[in-house]
Amino acid sequence: MQILETKISGIKIIQPTIFSDSRGYFFEIFQKKKYRELVGIEQEFVQDNYSYSYKNVLRGLHFQRDKPQGKLLRVVRGEVFDVAVDIRKHSPTFGKWIGMILSEKNKIQLWIPPGLAHGFVVLSDMADFEYKCTDYYDPESEECLLWNDPTVNISWPVSNPILSEKDKLGKKLQELF
Repeated sequence: MQILETKISGIKIIQPTIFSDSRGYFFEIFQKKKYRELVGIEQEFVQDNYSYSYKNVLRGLHFQRDKPQGKLLRVVRGEVFDVAVDIRKHSPTFGKWIGMILSEKNKIQLWIPPGLAHGFVVLSDMADFEYKCTDYYDPESEECLLWNDPTVNISWPVSNPILSEKDKLGKKLQELF
């Protein structure tokens, strides 16, 4: 397993060790001790989520203000462009974002610590997306950063994504903080 740092503190790219042979392949998607030592995940995971989405569906940018969730992400099938935005008010990278391709082919995982907004857009015909969370979903605490906020200026690979009504009503960074 290889761990790569990103330009935003705490976000880690995880490239698992793949064991392949004529039957297929195998890799660990989570092992508590190893992920604590190598990735630095100290929190316990309390909820696993799974979403199925079609091409050009954009979900996000979601976060929980009062009960922030750390997320360990991976794509089971398909391909997405995944984005995390630093919304930690006193962070030197506040308002900055990272984006990367997660897919069934590259098998990359992404660790996003609590305190960041998260979203993704589906690039393949469909995508199965799975993530572990460090806190429970709390609809009273959930907020949405507008996917195309010009101050954050994310370079999404789609121009007319399919959005939920909730995501269409996302707020700009300066409205949230």
